[in-house]
Amino acid sequence: MKNVVLLGSTGSIGTSTVKVAGDLPDRIRLVGLAAGGNADLLLEQARRFEPDAISLTDPARAAELRDLLGTRVRVHSGAEGLLELATLPSADIVLIAIVGTAGLAPALAAIRAGKDIAVASKEILVMAGEIVMEEARRHGVRVLAVDSEHSAIFQCLEGRDPGTVRNLWLTASGGPFRQTPKEEFPRITVERALQHPSWVMGRKITIDSATLFNKGLEMIEARWLFDVGMDRVRVVVHPQSVIHSMVEFVDGSMLAQLSTPDMCLPIQYALTYPDRAPSARVQTSLAQIGNLTFEEPDGERFPAIELARRAGDIGGTLPAVFNAANEVAVEAFCAGRLDFPGITQSVQRAMDAHRVVAHPTLEQILAADAWARAAVGA
Repeated sequence: MKNVVLLGSTGSIGTSTVKVAGDLPDRIRLVGLAAGGNADLLLEQARRFEPDAISLTDPARAAELRDLLGTRVRVHSGAEGLLELATLPSADIVLIAIVGTAGLAPALAAIRAGKDIAVASKEILVMAGEIVMEEARRHGVRVLAVDSEHSAIFQCLEGRDPGTVRNLWLTASGGPFRQTPKEEFPRITVERALQHPSWVMGRKITIDSATLFNKGLEMIEARWLFDVGMDRVRVVVHPQSVIHSMVEFVDGSMLAQLSTPDMCLPIQYALTYPDRAPSARVQTSLAQIGNLTFEEPDGERFPAIELARRAGDIGGTLPAVFNAANEVAVEAFCAGRLDFPGITQSVQRAMDAHRVVAHPTLEQILAADAWARAAVGA
């Protein structure tokens, strides 16, 4: 039995995690649930799973839940509530599925409390991978992947020495505009960008998949999760999204992990690791899939991959700027203040203007994040 704290229980990853917990009641117990603003769904989850504690962003709504739940469940709120749940004594592992920078402090708090963490929030390792992985080593805890791509690499590596790896290959669906001429990019609407061909995800990550910024963020994550240089993190477009990623070893062998796209699989593996629990949720028929195809990503139409490589190579505070500038630019695109190519252009301008701090402290990372948000939002 794994006692799990789930931060971000009402989002896309969170609700998939709840499905997994419901499938495996003898293996997974949700002891903590935290949500942003969806108090109704959090209340429903709390009544179903009876965790030790829950947390909601708004203190007033949290007080309402406290009245409704009585003394059965401790109710917290705000940033302090996330820290309370991340360090819950009964927890074995903390799954962090909070979008944005809000997951960073709870992740570090969980690690320092001796908890394994499962990472679904890209910002944690993109912004502070050096700090997070060093803290995990110091406290003897595991940082487990929840993204399907990183879970695939983790499963292919199975503890092998990073020195035996020639390349890590992250697969990308190519998004909805894989074959769209570049001259049409300025006319791409938010509605079109939200039509992902393979996955059902939240709005921000779906836009990131359309620009390939999502793959850029995953490249930086992989560099820290698997302790390899950015020069060994590669991307290949695989429209079927059946091979979730691959490892190429120094002898030329390649191992791949395959399944039909369903986030429940990598979530379940992270929470039951090192075991594999039976599940009928994911069924894969290679005969029905028929063909698996691959192509090089188009760097001219999708510059995000090379921007990510630059950010990961230089390191320091530049990945935080890459991430924050993209977040603000995506918000501006969704609000109609920026066209589709403007997302990448805004990020590049912010990266060009930033004065990088090498081996930064957490405070310097957060300062770079704030600087990038102000620079792009101006």
